[in-house]
Amino acid sequence: MALRNRRPAPGLIFHTDRGVEYRAHEIQALLKKQEIQPSASRPAMCTDNAEMESFFHTLKGELIKENVFYGEMHLRDKLAGYIQHFYNRVRLHSSLNYLSPVEYEAMTV
Repeated sequence: MALRNRRPAPGLIFHTDRGVEYRAHEIQALLKKQEIQPSASRPAMCTDNAEMESFFHTLKGELIKENVFYGEMHLRDKLAGYIQHFYNRVRLHSSLNYLSPVEYEAMTV
């Protein structure tokens, strides 16, 4: 969905942990087709992926914890709303000088 909606320029870096799911042939073929550069954390260096670790910590605390989801589609709908609206447009991020990602990106374009 992000590739379809954002259409990133070639050379985008896709940084992950060293999970086997990111080394799968299907994912690697997609990255190559889209001209996306894969990147993985160094062994035993969780800080290499600190931004994503922070995001998942926040997601779990603000959306997942103490909520009930009535099936996969309900969860997908809630995740999309959280990421697209709240996390990217409303929530202020200290690492972005207390701007939302949308505000920060508008300043850098």
